[in-house]
Amino acid sequence: MTITLTWPPEANSARAIAARIRAAGGEAWLIGGCVRDLCLSQAPKDFDVATSLRPDELTSLFPRANEVGKSFGVLRVRTNSGEIEVASFRRDGPYSDGRRPDYIEFTSLEEDIKRRDFTINALAADPETGRVVDLVNGLDDLAAGIVRAVGEAEQRFIEDKLRLIRAVR
Repeated sequence: MTITLTWPPEANSARAIAARIRAAGGEAWLIGGCVRDLCLSQAPKDFDVATSLRPDELTSLFPRANEVGKSFGVLRVRTNSGEIEVASFRRDGPYSDGRRPDYIEFTSLEEDIKRRDFTINALAADPETGRVVDLVNGLDDLAAGIVRAVGEAEQRFIEDKLRLIRAVR
């Protein structure tokens, strides 16, 4: 299934961040719930950007970013309309506390998608064209009304127990 999104004005801040990342030579995609919601013709609650740039490169581009999740490759970039979460593509190590990975490794968009919780939250969209990238059949699951884990469900829930609550929600 192929989908191309039309971006609402609310996406402008996230798209501007992605454009700045791309101008600096990085990959940047809108990802997760915002893509899912737009595919369902719903207004997203927020917008997230995933990128090939690493946290130190991001702080150079966005020096006023909130670095609260920097050790996990996540920054929150301040905009006029709030904060946009910008995360480096990553693969997670083991989750010994059942909530957060013990370490991360920086990777590619494909590897980042494989570590996400549910197929419907693992959709990425090109911030310029709106073309949706679906590597885990999330669009089919959206159409069927199915919430399915990416990969092995038991492993996803062992990694982060809050995913059980997210599945119900």
